[in-house]
Amino acid sequence: MPVKIRLQRHGKKGKPFFWIVAADVRAKRDGKYLEKLGIYNPVTQPATIELDVDSSVKWLRNGAQPTDTARRILSYKGAMMKKHLLAGVDKGALTEEEAEKKFQAWLSEKEDKISTSADKAAKAKEAEKQKALEAEREVNAKREAEAKAAQEEEEAKAKEEAETKAAAEAEAEAPTEEEATDEAASKEDTKKED
Repeated sequence: MPVKIRLQRHGKKGKPFFWIVAADVRAKRDGKYLEKLGIYNPVTQPATIELDVDSSVKWLRNGAQPTDTARRILSYKGAMMKKHLLAGVDKGALTEEEAEKKFQAWLSEKEDKISTSADKAAKAKEAEKQKALEAEREVNAKREAEAKAAQEEEEAKAKEEAETKAAAEAEAEAPTEEEATDEAASKEDTKKED
């Protein structure tokens, strides 16, 4: 009976969640399986992967063929590396202790790479956030400057209108030249009459 290590889809529409299973090739994608090896959730950031490495290696050594995505996941978690090292032990190139030591060294190196990339991602996200804040501050400063300029312009217009209105009122109150000459002439006429 040929066995495949593959993903079995679960979850909701638009939010997939996968089980990593060892299943008969003839079984449906989401159907009967022989053993559940782990889970894979690509929706989370970063993707959540939990894998039983020893069971996966057991199935790989017994001839189970992983699908492309399952192979990447197994490789990422170290199952393929462990299978490779155990093949070296079977051939007599390594002892079990050496193989385990190499595997642990590989795991620690992998964890360092992951933590470094996570730190880089966090720093990049923080830098992007700071850049966005700076851009927002610039926009706010520009808006404040425009609002202040508009307010000053409005105040200047109001002041100019007030001066124009005051001048018009003063002009309206002050007699015009004709009125002044007419008034002066009438005063002279009244003096002559007296």
